[in-house]
Amino acid sequence: MPLTQCCFIGFGWIKLSSRGQPLHNPAIPIFSSPTHVIMHPEKPHNPLQGITLENILITLVDHYGWEKLGQLIDIRCFQSDPSIKSSLTFLRKTPWAREKVEAIFCKLKT
Repeated sequence: MPLTQCCFIGFGWIKLSSRGQPLHNPAIPIFSSPTHVIMHPEKPHNPLQGITLENILITLVDHYGWEKLGQLIDIRCFQSDPSIKSSLTFLRKTPWAREKVEAIFCKLKT
């Protein structure tokens, strides 16, 4: 279902063209409330919303410890002289490793 761009003009919602211009006279609103318009598609619940990578890593280290975390995810920053700072640097540059860390965190929280 395509999204309809709308704008609230003082007393009601009106449809907008792709250029952001009203499609009809804005003095005659076509919607009386935003409940009649789907402004954005529903987003699935993201369990990581509002949680920083640092908080995720600290939680995992507190729960599993560095040794077990290094066994679960085979990356050197967890196995050789691990630290939060070096791990954060690596995880921010390596999407596949970050995805694994986030997946383990999500399993822990469910």
